[in-house]
Amino acid sequence: MTDSASIHHDDEETRQLERTWASPPGFFAWFTHVNQTNIGMRFIVTGFIFFILGVILALLMRLQLAVPENDFMDPETYNQVFSMHGITMMFLFAIPVMEGFAVYIIPLMLGTRDMTFPRLNAFGYYIYLIAGVMMYAALLLRIAPDAGWFSYPPLAGASFSPGLGLDFYTTVVTFMEISALVAAIELIATIFKCKVPGMSLNRMPIFVWAVLVMSFMIVFALPPLVIASLMLALDRMAGMHFFTAASGDPILWQHLFWFFGHPEVYIIFIPALGMVSSIIITFTQRPIFGYIPIVLSIVAIGFIGFGLWVHHMFTAGLPQLGSNFFTASSAMIAIPSGVQIFCWIATLWGSKPKLATPLLHVLGFFLIFIIGGLSGVMVASVPFDMQAHDTYFVVAHFHYVLIGGAVFPLLGGLYYWYPKFTGRMMSERLGKVAFWVTFAGFNLTFFPMHKLGLEGMPRRVYTYLDGLGWNEANLFISISSAVFTLGLMLTLVNVLISLKRGNIAGDNPWNADTLEWATSSPPPSYNFRHIRTVDSRYPLWSGTGGLEQNPVVTGIRSDRREILLTSILESHPEARQPLPGPSPWPFWLAVATAITFAGLMAHLAIPLLGFVLCFIAITGWVWPKRLGVAK
Repeated sequence: MTDSASIHHDDEETRQLERTWASPPGFFAWFTHVNQTNIGMRFIVTGFIFFILGVILALLMRLQLAVPENDFMDPETYNQVFSMHGITMMFLFAIPVMEGFAVYIIPLMLGTRDMTFPRLNAFGYYIYLIAGVMMYAALLLRIAPDAGWFSYPPLAGASFSPGLGLDFYTTVVTFMEISALVAAIELIATIFKCKVPGMSLNRMPIFVWAVLVMSFMIVFALPPLVIASLMLALDRMAGMHFFTAASGDPILWQHLFWFFGHPEVYIIFIPALGMVSSIIITFTQRPIFGYIPIVLSIVAIGFIGFGLWVHHMFTAGLPQLGSNFFTASSAMIAIPSGVQIFCWIATLWGSKPKLATPLLHVLGFFLIFIIGGLSGVMVASVPFDMQAHDTYFVVAHFHYVLIGGAVFPLLGGLYYWYPKFTGRMMSERLGKVAFWVTFAGFNLTFFPMHKLGLEGMPRRVYTYLDGLGWNEANLFISISSAVFTLGLMLTLVNVLISLKRGNIAGDNPWNADTLEWATSSPPPSYNFRHIRTVDSRYPLWSGTGGLEQNPVVTGIRSDRREILLTSILESHPEARQPLPGPSPWPFWLAVATAITFAGLMAHLAIPLLGFVLCFIAITGWVWPKRLGVAK
């Protein structure tokens, strides 16, 4: 074939790929999209919208606590706001937004054109969206849950919390966890089977390893919560007494809840570790120090994270032997975390890092997370925990861990991958200002809470008496929370302004090493025009010619949606997998599932209707048809 004929053939092939992988335009067609970049971006945007709502609720709480005996909110409203803040941050923001980054980035990092089950991906998003809307509709109707995001019985039982608030909690929490589970299963299958040829397990980027461990943790951690919330729903609606003192045990709920709840901290934290590694590699322009120790540390955190839940229950009257075991395991998890920090420091050591905004967020994460980790070792000690339990010391600790360990790396990841998402750069000047305001505001807000806790101020209270010595600290914290919010708002402004005015990014503006930077920014609907093999852990940095010198995979059809499946360990090509195209049925199945769950709170006839609708939607979903061939 001559050069001109080859170019013509290449252009025609590209146009064919665009037709095959295009998402249909229009409002109603929006509900049919299944491409991983579309669904991943929806998870990210929706997650950050819920984050903004959670921040607003936090500001309302700080407004209430700014002065003693404040009547800005009554106790009932405060309890709903306080509960929804926790539910939002833990269920509607942290896990979904991490999964959103994973859904968008992981297929690109693996060099594939989509995920393994694109319709399942879309179904998970709609479940998540509907669940979030239902929770906030309950808040607007003033029937939101009011027993905290943990909802301990007997407070959460029908006797002490009548009304629909806790019914919403038990039903919607169960419902929304479907979303996290299907996304986790999809990510596991994609990581194991869709790696580009040559990307063996020991060449996978650390972010991919982190998402893989996170996904397995979701699969094992969420079912206990689903079972527990179903049991609590049966307690409330059918008088089953699983968690009542009369014939059940309220402590059982705490075991089941924290068997999910504490691993959830690491479900949020572990993908952030992968983001930190990606950013450090790129901005030092050198391979990571200790790739294998870092990967093993991530896996170790995933295992040990399931052995810590009882340290939330040291004051519940547990046997001494059990308390000692969980004290040891709680302290032990600091070891793999420390290994990673030392590896990152070793990577930075002697390099000439570029102090761009993503790396600034990583450096901020170092300081904040280390403080949170040290206070975590303190509360892992039974004698100290007995004193600090249910005080503001614990509030300070878990915000240092969760915001420092997850939100700062997440913001760094946002600045880092924003050029890939949009094709434009965010403002560095505004980004650095936003970072310093956020960093200062965060520490001014949460560090004084250690002192408040040591002075005995209990958490989960809507007000406090004058004359206890807490007035100045609470006012200072409330003012500082406004500074913290200002920093977050500057990042939001940067995101919005840069959409139109940001500099054009190009394919690889950071000179990064992983495959998502080998395609255009933003990626085309088919992700990659050519599927190239890789022969290195850092494919864009390997050899003298980089990825362009590597062989191209042939034989994948461009006239229908098709991906290459490879072996798990060595990533040898095994098969071609055709994928389904756009479809409305994932959306309708999510709606039918929502009707089934919501009907449980109203009348038993409604779930029966929901089952029928689910059957219809599933039938439409799997109805045999010829796989689409683009014309």
